[in-house]
Amino acid sequence: MESTNQLEAQLNDFSPDKRAQALEALIASGAPAGASQSAVNMHCHTFFSYNAYGFSPTGLAWLARQRGFKAMGIVDFDVLNGVDEFLKACELLDVRGSAGMETRVFIPEFASRDINSPGEPGVYYYMGIGFCSTQSPVTAAPILNNMRQRAEDRNRTMLARINVFLSPLTVNYERDVLPLTPVGDATERHMLAAYMQAATGRFPDPVPFWAEKLQLSPEQVAAQIGDSARFTNTLRAKLMKGGGVGYTLPGPGTFPLLDEVNRLIVACGALPCATWLDGSSVGEQAEEELLSLLISKGVVALNIVPDRNWNIPDPDKRHSKVQKLYEVVALAGKLDLPLNVGTEMNAPGQKLVDDFEVPELAPVRQAFLDGADFIYGHTVLQRALGLGYQSEWAKVHFPARRERNAFYTQAGRLTPPGQAGMARLKSLTSDLSPVELLDRLAQPA
Repeated sequence: MESTNQLEAQLNDFSPDKRAQALEALIASGAPAGASQSAVNMHCHTFFSYNAYGFSPTGLAWLARQRGFKAMGIVDFDVLNGVDEFLKACELLDVRGSAGMETRVFIPEFASRDINSPGEPGVYYYMGIGFCSTQSPVTAAPILNNMRQRAEDRNRTMLARINVFLSPLTVNYERDVLPLTPVGDATERHMLAAYMQAATGRFPDPVPFWAEKLQLSPEQVAAQIGDSARFTNTLRAKLMKGGGVGYTLPGPGTFPLLDEVNRLIVACGALPCATWLDGSSVGEQAEEELLSLLISKGVVALNIVPDRNWNIPDPDKRHSKVQKLYEVVALAGKLDLPLNVGTEMNAPGQKLVDDFEVPELAPVRQAFLDGADFIYGHTVLQRALGLGYQSEWAKVHFPARRERNAFYTQAGRLTPPGQAGMARLKSLTSDLSPVELLDRLAQPA
């Protein structure tokens, strides 16, 4: 019989059948869940777009159960591949779950200003949250397919430029990069991994090679190469980001327009979600102008990565970043934008979950937890009854976003996770008013 450790490793196998079998075996083993804690991570990339720890959607759901997280949400770049798997695993494991997608869009109204993609005016990291299916409607499928194709085209162009620079070291997209992915959706980080593997395989000691190509001293490379997080960041900066040999300055046609991506998100019954970096760019210094514009285009939530806005060694920089964090949280409250927060997990060194107990996060902790209740409430109501945030039922009963937000937050708070919560919701009907629905959920099971 396989050990728990072996089964947990199998949760992250590229084979969906092996992942499902491992989960079934772990549930049958009776392994206890971790002690419940008031911690959430609603922004975790899976291995469908790159997870620094190799987690699959099922692996992340199991992690949440074993650590006792209050809720967890996945987010992948340009794909919805993990949605069905993750939500099913969450239901089996009694985990409050949500699923999203991240991408980059172009905002013409901010074409002259950097926003949250440094050095790229008008380019904006953007999200949809609260997806309930891997499948998109027929009317929206071409948009999703176009996003995936654009991403692959950018990758191949970048790879060709880097291959010339790193010659005689080269990697092949089909042979070396795609096998690092479960279904062929690669990211820059997969390409970095391929280059690092190729260098290790080609050179007995890759330090001199990297020192020459990166124009660093051998001592500098030797000090970094054993630190995966640090060396990956160096490679990415030198090869792929602004000023790097593989970098091409994006233009208005490089990424889809925000309005186009919103059509996809809304057609899927999901929620357009703005994102915030750290408040330092010209665009984010005009955050209220930006968010007001995005709200007019359909945005209903805001994503924040807390750790990079307080966990900073320099005390002066930390104080400045924390103040900007407080300001944007207050602005989100003023504009009726629930918060989606998490650590990303798509780079080495990023935390498995935020520490909400640190003094810097105490003033915003409740807003973060409320946001997790909100997106979970939408997700379970949409999955069980088709009564999610974008439903006609919601629009009729809650024409104003503030009241709608409050309802889904309360529904998320009252609905137990897992099969028990789904069963309770499925026993209800859309004939109920919001008050009646919440009353039923508040009653003892």
